[in-house]
Amino acid sequence: MEEKLKYLTDVQVAKITGIAVQTLRNDRCASRRIPYVKFGRAIRYNIEDVISFMEGHKIRPNQGRR
Repeated sequence: MEEKLKYLTDVQVAKITGIAVQTLRNDRCASRRIPYVKFGRAIRYNIEDVISFMEGHKIRPNQGRR
């Protein structure tokens, strides 16, 4: 049975979103973009928050426009 990831590291989020790891770190300090969870020193991002962030930046081209 395949295990589904619920939380991702900043390196995994960077690969998915194309946002640099350092930018994610800077965003955490400034409380911007993607919410995160902190367990001791470990930082994790909820996969649903990452998907929601990406969906919020979706561009829908006008259909039927010439």
